[in-house]
Amino acid sequence: MRVFVPGDSSALSMGADAVARAIAKARPDVTLIRNGSRGMFWLEPLVEVETAKGRVAYGPVTADAVPGLIHAGFLEGKPHALCLGLTEEIPYFRQQERLTFARCGVTDPLSLADYIAHGGFRGLERAREMTAEAIVEEVVTSGLRGRGGAGFPTGIKWRTVLKAAGERKYIVCNADEGDSGTFADRMIMEGDPFVLIEGMIIAGLAVGATQGYIYCRSEYPHAFKATQRAITIAYEKNYLGERAGFDLEIRMGAGAYICGEETSLLESLEGKRGQIRPKPPLPAIEGLFGKPTAVNNVISLATVPIILDKGGAFYRDFGMGKSRGTLTIQIAGNVKHGGLVEKAFGLTLREAIYAFGGGTASGRPLRAVQVGGPLGAYFPESLLDTPLDYEAFTEKKGLLGHGGIVVFDDTVDLAQQARFAMEFCAIESCGKCTPCRVGSTRGVEVIDRIVANQDREKNLQVLDDLCEVMLDGSLCALGGLTPYPVLSAVRHFPEDFHASH
Repeated sequence: MRVFVPGDSSALSMGADAVARAIAKARPDVTLIRNGSRGMFWLEPLVEVETAKGRVAYGPVTADAVPGLIHAGFLEGKPHALCLGLTEEIPYFRQQERLTFARCGVTDPLSLADYIAHGGFRGLERAREMTAEAIVEEVVTSGLRGRGGAGFPTGIKWRTVLKAAGERKYIVCNADEGDSGTFADRMIMEGDPFVLIEGMIIAGLAVGATQGYIYCRSEYPHAFKATQRAITIAYEKNYLGERAGFDLEIRMGAGAYICGEETSLLESLEGKRGQIRPKPPLPAIEGLFGKPTAVNNVISLATVPIILDKGGAFYRDFGMGKSRGTLTIQIAGNVKHGGLVEKAFGLTLREAIYAFGGGTASGRPLRAVQVGGPLGAYFPESLLDTPLDYEAFTEKKGLLGHGGIVVFDDTVDLAQQARFAMEFCAIESCGKCTPCRVGSTRGVEVIDRIVANQDREKNLQVLDDLCEVMLDGSLCALGGLTPYPVLSAVRHFPEDFHASH
């Protein structure tokens, strides 16, 4: 008799450990598996029971509810007020296309046997039979683009590293997931870490690298621990190490948002202060320790195994336009059903928020949505029919980024949100370039003057000019994209920039 209680951070924050202890104490005869989360956070802790018909879900379960559940026969999948039916049939879950997240919430994250039984390492087996060039072309064919925010074609980046001259090359995984409303990287690292390891080994084969590093944000202790344990297991079973021809380490960051930018991340990995490097040279040519380096996001690398297993054409058949495959949408903020949704590109923002998110948690009208983290634009209700697609968002002066969606109802003050964007940039700036370091500080002051109605029109022009300088003159995306939330707030919500509002 197998019972699944998530060990994911979101479930732990809602008391999953206490639920697991209560079940183990009441029924020591059951096999308790601490799986990852399915991504339906409003139902956490989501407890699943294996039955002849499939896994039956109950949630949200508290430790106090366990005796009643057992008395009602939940171990046989019997009815109860918390019973949600078959997990796979829950509408939120059934309407998804899970490729990257196919195993997340399904398997025991640290069971190599479970991983292999659910299709793990099939992509690696195929990759080992291919040339480096063929692996790269398979990824190019798939249309996979960087899922960390920039959307650069992964295969093109790998091709550059492969062709770069260098006696040593590196694979670096950017797991410094610092954007507001994002948690997909964490979910993979906690719920299916072997898929990330497999993706990095394949990347190594593709570009000729024998060493990889995962740079994990300091706020992710559970993800760090789970991934470190998975790496140890992979070494024990010779998926990593001398016989495999690839070594892998995980390193912990120190809490700097700027280290989510790839060159700052490389500086930090080398033991230096996390500061931007000018580009060129690109990391693909001169990256970690001055060697050719492929820097990819967790989701990008975790998607590679299914591309090699099923073929690039299989993956390319999902999505729209130049945005191929699936997007891991993360819905957060003032929303009823916060969680992770994996869907083919092309779903509209409105569908994501209402069909999956269920609208605002407060029940008040939706007023603004920020997509793409703290550097993303604020979209009003009138732009909700924009498809989740890189080019469509660029056309609307928005940023799809890492796929995080933060919802706000009509109580939000967009002038204060714009101020926060500038303040965030000022705090998190590495200080290397003047437009970002000084521009963001001046930006806070200018917005304060606008709201106080001091030479309002004049200061609105100053803010516009300041944003232009930051957009065009900043060394990296922190200063270069901070104007997106600021200008979008002014453009779409001008009424909030009046002192009387």
